[in-house]
Amino acid sequence: MLKAKTRWMIQSSDETFIQDLRENLSVTPLVASLLVNRGINSVEAAREFLETESQSFHDPYLLKDMDIAVQRIQKAIENNEHILVYGDYDADGVSSTTVLLTTLRNLGAIADFYIPNRFSEGYGPNEAAFRLAHERGFSLIITVDTGIAAVHEAEVAKELGVDLIITDHHEPGPVLPAALAIIHPKQPGCMYPFKELAGVGVAFKLSHALLGDVPTDLLEVAAIGTIADLVALHGENRLIAKRGIQQLKTTNRIGLKALLKIANVKLQEINEETIGFAIGPRINAVGRLQSADPAVDLLLSEDEEEAMMIAEEIDSLNKERQKLVNTMTEEAVEEVETRFPIEQNPVLVIAKEGWNPGVVGIVASRLVDRFYRPTIVLSIDKEKGIAKGSARSIAGFDLFENLSTCRDILPHFGGHPMAAGMTLQLENVNELRERLIEKANNILTEKDFIPVTKVDVSCKLEDISVKSIEEMQLLSPFGMNNPKPIIHVKDVTLANVRKIGAEQNHLKIVFAQEEQQLDCVGFGMGYIHDELSPAVTVSAIGELSINEWNNLRKPQIMLQDLKVNQWQLFDFRGSRNVDKLIDSLSSSEDGQIITFQAKTYEDLLKKGFNHKTLHITSEEDAGKIDVRDKHLLLLDIPSSIELLDELFSKGKPARIYSVFKQEVDHFFSTIPTREHFKWYYGFLLKQGSFKLREQGELLAKHKGWTKETIEFMSQVFFELEFVTIENGVISTNSSSRKRDLSESKTYAQKQKQIELEKTLLYTSYMQLKQWFEQRFSLDAPVGV
Repeated sequence: MLKAKTRWMIQSSDETFIQDLRENLSVTPLVASLLVNRGINSVEAAREFLETESQSFHDPYLLKDMDIAVQRIQKAIENNEHILVYGDYDADGVSSTTVLLTTLRNLGAIADFYIPNRFSEGYGPNEAAFRLAHERGFSLIITVDTGIAAVHEAEVAKELGVDLIITDHHEPGPVLPAALAIIHPKQPGCMYPFKELAGVGVAFKLSHALLGDVPTDLLEVAAIGTIADLVALHGENRLIAKRGIQQLKTTNRIGLKALLKIANVKLQEINEETIGFAIGPRINAVGRLQSADPAVDLLLSEDEEEAMMIAEEIDSLNKERQKLVNTMTEEAVEEVETRFPIEQNPVLVIAKEGWNPGVVGIVASRLVDRFYRPTIVLSIDKEKGIAKGSARSIAGFDLFENLSTCRDILPHFGGHPMAAGMTLQLENVNELRERLIEKANNILTEKDFIPVTKVDVSCKLEDISVKSIEEMQLLSPFGMNNPKPIIHVKDVTLANVRKIGAEQNHLKIVFAQEEQQLDCVGFGMGYIHDELSPAVTVSAIGELSINEWNNLRKPQIMLQDLKVNQWQLFDFRGSRNVDKLIDSLSSSEDGQIITFQAKTYEDLLKKGFNHKTLHITSEEDAGKIDVRDKHLLLLDIPSSIELLDELFSKGKPARIYSVFKQEVDHFFSTIPTREHFKWYYGFLLKQGSFKLREQGELLAKHKGWTKETIEFMSQVFFELEFVTIENGVISTNSSSRKRDLSESKTYAQKQKQIELEKTLLYTSYMQLKQWFEQRFSLDAPVGV
């Protein structure tokens, strides 16, 4: 067996509906299955999902308060009022600021932007910033990607006589700010048909309303915030992302072209991963380490030289951010392992002085990946007496809901079910940890702490082709709620498996099923090579791609996880050095080493290999051992087949490593035939008596036998009462009766041992595997 790293949740499909989609849309079975498993429940819905060119954006005036906001902004433009766009320091906030500021300036507004400093001001609107805006002559403040929790700041704006328009997408709290207008698809009373816009999506809708038409030139910027903020990529978000990516491929925006050049991205190769792994992280890095203003300046820049300078600065900040994240992650892991072990902490709340609050969210994500626990990482500021940080969660634990019950100690927090940010007093950190641990203990089960992989579809190798993979791109862009498809292939054999790479740390497999084959690559999975036995059947999950080499295009699967449900036999018979194998199984959680011979056991003890080693000398010893789910190393030959039968009486092990070292080789020693016995007995009758000790070796040499052969036949005759042996002298017994050789215990044991050796040592791999299958108890369960 080989256990999967995660729980695979494989979706089932309605075969009737799949067939309906295939016939009406002329798509492959694979794509039809993926559409059905994404919740698309009609041919019309599937056609709309695939054919985004024919879709249109919703009327922005369906958003509550949109009319009020547009009227106030138009009035401000007419009266030459100063308008401040108040944004956030992440990629969504930066792109939201860029979208709205570009729109306002195109309409002739006197407008500028303000993004709070993460370190000195923290997240969201703050009183000092509002008062500063008032002093500088701004009479209208429009928030983007923030503000829904700014209850106090709204009162401050009212007091100052500054009108406040809030545009946001974060979860609304129980009390909304008293702003002139709130544009938020999730606020009570809002009838907008799509609720999951990113912050930039809401800003885009406001721009749409102000301009009277869809601002297509801003779609490329809107796509950046939409994808980077990990909102659900369906509905209007999908429309923004898909059209925005197409626009990015031909962008004329100087700042974006500079950033893409620095990131070594070719325009025609741009996809959602370009935003997720190249553009988004670089824009985010600015606000994580300093003021986010340069990121906005880059997107607004109209000067190539200036844009390249800013892009280089941003790239440098991103590299600095990467080093910082790695260092902080190491420190956070040490905190968990030394102070907050996961066995006692279903929720991890880790805090340390000096940690950069700009990257704590990334560190929290890293800890979730490693420990699979809801995690909060906090940076401690002892001077201010506060802790500021970010949280990431796992399936089954709603962060926003659970943190909402702690509002009395969380004066500033906001977020989503899976992510949140917060600031709290230092003395309340332990209280927050205790409360969340209590909640997790009541909500989460042991199963919830095993990572889950959602698998889109299970298919046969015959369903996977270059055509079906190309057709899968119709479902892109991939992201939240529309993930890149993970495919499951079941019960495939291994036509070829090998380690690849300079350090042999990657895996290359050729899967086979009936007449079909599929290449498989597992990066960083070279270790699996040693955990796959010959002729094994496996199941695997991964992402499909097309491998292009020498003008040949072949489908392949990029391996994510693999498992073997059957027991496995690993044949190490004849291996000269098994110490490495013994050492590996000694340190393995499932490893169990078995010896039957005293000398083998003593040798192990001398070498220090005594951990997880069991020495079996009787059937009673063997019956006490439960080998189910174990990786069993059989180091030497048992004295009888019954010992093995008793060892397997409770069920199959997950694996057997067969070594079967043997000090005395019974199979290749001289085996006396009945003619041997007949001659030797006649010899003894003639001699009357024979000095076995003194003359046995001479007789053996004379006949071309071994001394052990003479001793063996003498013992058999003694047990059958044909002879007596006294003081090394063997004499025939005149009163003996006729008996068969098999009645001798020594003779029978020798024959059994020879047969056992023949089976365990000199059979082929498949013969040995089949023999084990026969020995396993049919009634015993396989290890779970």
